[in-house]
Amino acid sequence: MTHVCRPGVKQLKTQETNRLPTKNHFTLDLSVRDYECDLQGIVNNAVYQNYFEHARHEYLRSRGFDFAQLHAAGHDLVLTRCEIDYKAPLKSGDAFSIHLHLERQGRVRFIFAQEIRKYEQLILKGNFIGTCINRDGRPGFPPALDQLFPTD
Repeated sequence: MTHVCRPGVKQLKTQETNRLPTKNHFTLDLSVRDYECDLQGIVNNAVYQNYFEHARHEYLRSRGFDFAQLHAAGHDLVLTRCEIDYKAPLKSGDAFSIHLHLERQGRVRFIFAQEIRKYEQLILKGNFIGTCINRDGRPGFPPALDQLFPTD
């Protein structure tokens, strides 16, 4: 699979006004592989969660974080809730972009707001809410993760 990571702001012209915020934004370009499609010839609904997860991992890697290293240090980022709104299908060979915005929600939660777009067309949007669990099973962020959440 080839993909391009583009941290930062991607300026897109669109008629849709409900776009992700540009601060703390990340974009990952991918394309649909044949085996990701179902009998209807469209991407299977479960595959979209893999796309979203891959984008989250690439985003964290682009910011200097690795899941294995976090785990070894006793910190596990876990999802506690996901919401996905399906708007249109993707088909084999379609090129698309995953857009991601991360923000903190309170002391122990974060939210990844994500979209999948085929050019300007919104395909899916989702919110992925999570927390960080330490070795004692308690939620809380280590100081190193604070750099993911810019303050104004």
